[in-house]
Amino acid sequence: MEPAAEIVVDSPDVVYSPEAIEAHYEYRTTRVSREGCVLRVQPTATHFTFRTARQVPRLGVMLVGWGGNNGSTLTAAVLANRLRLTWPTRTGQKEANYYGSLTQAGTVSLGLDADGQEVFVPFNALLPMVTPNDLVFDGWDISSLNLAEAMRRAQVLDFGLQEQLWSHMENLRPRPSVYIPEFIAANQTARADNLIHGTRAQQLEQIRKDIRDFRSSAGLDKVIVLWTANTERFCEVVPGRNDTAENLLRTIQLGLEVSPSTLFAVASILEGCAFLNGSPQNTLVPGALQLASQHHVFVGGDDFKSGQTKVKSVLVDFLISSGLKTMSIVSYNHLGNNDGQNLSAPQQFRSKEASKSSVVDDMVQSNPVLYAPGEEPDHCVVIKYVPYVGDSKRALDEYTSELMLGGTNTLVLHNTCEDSLLAAPIMLDLVLLTELCQRVSFYTDTDPEPQGFHPVLSLLSFLFKAPLVPPGSPVVNALFRQRSCIENILRACVGLPPQNHMLLEHKMERPTIKHRGEVMATSLLSCKKESTSTATNGCTGDANGHTQAQAPEVPTA
Repeated sequence: MEPAAEIVVDSPDVVYSPEAIEAHYEYRTTRVSREGCVLRVQPTATHFTFRTARQVPRLGVMLVGWGGNNGSTLTAAVLANRLRLTWPTRTGQKEANYYGSLTQAGTVSLGLDADGQEVFVPFNALLPMVTPNDLVFDGWDISSLNLAEAMRRAQVLDFGLQEQLWSHMENLRPRPSVYIPEFIAANQTARADNLIHGTRAQQLEQIRKDIRDFRSSAGLDKVIVLWTANTERFCEVVPGRNDTAENLLRTIQLGLEVSPSTLFAVASILEGCAFLNGSPQNTLVPGALQLASQHHVFVGGDDFKSGQTKVKSVLVDFLISSGLKTMSIVSYNHLGNNDGQNLSAPQQFRSKEASKSSVVDDMVQSNPVLYAPGEEPDHCVVIKYVPYVGDSKRALDEYTSELMLGGTNTLVLHNTCEDSLLAAPIMLDLVLLTELCQRVSFYTDTDPEPQGFHPVLSLLSFLFKAPLVPPGSPVVNALFRQRSCIENILRACVGLPPQNHMLLEHKMERPTIKHRGEVMATSLLSCKKESTSTATNGCTGDANGHTQAQAPEVPTA
């Protein structure tokens, strides 16, 4: 991957120092009140001063479930990119990249240049971010296989790539992990040969020791812990047991019911490490959230949004935004990896079903013209375990919507999702964005005391199926809005206005900008796109391997 271009914002509101970027920013929004049948809208403005530390730390990542498909794939991806590996396949030579990562393969628009052309730069050019190739990995797993053996067991990567990575991964071995049989499917017992024994309190202390050992032995400035292990059954929230931080810590000391993932979350928080939950269960019970708030530690979740659900969050947003009343959503999946095997148990499936079903709620509620209060589409989710297909998950969706005058529209979609190759770059983005947020502080004109983001890091919603948000905060699932949130907050940190997509410069009768030729996307990392030749029919582009100008004319009668 090419290095990100350097961006310098030339503004009196932005100050660069060796230590930090400080930006003055006017946050404009509206407040709405109802007076009878009248909605009164009042524009408001709050002055923020953002400060982003420029020093990028040496960052360690500890994966719970390091030896699983996701963990071994992410580790392999970073090693392959660091080593700049290439390997042959039946379709040609491939090279390591970070496709699928918002921060590494996504771009943002900075604005228009002197010719009226839009300038795009890599997402990671907006602010100083950790370079993925510099990440240091460690973690836990109930299976004792080293990472090379785990990579082979996962059957995700081409053999030619596995062969080159083997010597780099065979010395990486997961630390023992916590295994409580009633929280995951019984079919996982065969893998459980690498365990932390003892009471819940002893297990908690061992996890904390592991984090401290990793931080000191690897010479790290920060550690982030990410759960990418099995989906657990839901844990009942019980007053007096896990509803407050104090009760949760007492529950652990008494050896009462607490899930393995919650143990890891508590250990991470107590060690001052951000914790991210990539599975759908309710790891971050109220007591864990309160503990994170008390220690000012970021937590995020739940459940990586990678394949079918990401498509759903776009498609339903499109349908409802177009004024179509979606009434039925039926989602069917089958997969053959260990995640699929674990989800074949009813209790674990219910955790996944809940996270996949809630993804359209905010879109439905956003349109009271289409949906009456309490009305929502029928939404059915089915997941089946089919060992033969392995990590290549098949997702089939049917969306049925009502049209005007009693008509109906049905969309049927088939999506083959390479599960771990989609999840790994999401894990990467979660870690990099969380670390960046740890370096951002701000104050407002009404509250001059510096503060950071809320411990429940809802900025990460773009990457989760069932995003956690602070109490009282609206849950946003629409993908475009989620991405815009990340982009615009990062823009605010360098004093840039939010991206509004108005392009008023191009909608004026008497434009103030004179343009030469067509408006084309450009990047600071590449040359401007050349004009495409035009065929006699006025079309541009490619047709069956020919440019339109070269394509043979279709005979007419």
